[in-house]
Amino acid sequence: MNREFLIAALKNYHAFAEEEIFIPKFLDLLLHRDAYQRDHLPGHITGSAWIVDTSGNFVLLTHHAKLNKWLQPGGHADGDENILNVALREAREETGLSDFKLLENGIFDIDIHTIPARKEFPQHQHYDVRFLIEGDKEQSLLVTKESHALAWIPIHQLVHLTEENASILRMANKLSRLF
Repeated sequence: MNREFLIAALKNYHAFAEEEIFIPKFLDLLLHRDAYQRDHLPGHITGSAWIVDTSGNFVLLTHHAKLNKWLQPGGHADGDENILNVALREAREETGLSDFKLLENGIFDIDIHTIPARKEFPQHQHYDVRFLIEGDKEQSLLVTKESHALAWIPIHQLVHLTEENASILRMANKLSRLF
């Protein structure tokens, strides 16, 4: 999924109503040569994995150390324009899982969210492309320095952990339509 493929995928993406405002912003960002670089400000492309178990009843979330909230695994592209590869790499690095199955043949969700200023980086935007991926709930998890915890969370409990995060709840809603 290189830049041209991502542009085409965004143009053909069937967005939920609240995502529709993001599409032109993504397309504008992708006109910039450095859109996939973490130092491209005021925002850059990131990739995430919405990892579910085989039943679709559980999602794997990380309690992010810097942001102190439950999120899906994901991160910076660092110049890699294949955003699916970025999402899979970040999923492996942040969870310790190694075997994944892509469940949707394209984008599962998109979001633009603000990242607070930290050290050398001012406040900026992550233009996050999310993919629906199946992971093995029986495989051992590896908590890295990027998180306080990893957990398979029952979908019906997400509202209690992430009530302020509309995009997490939107992805849970999308998932309920598929399973």
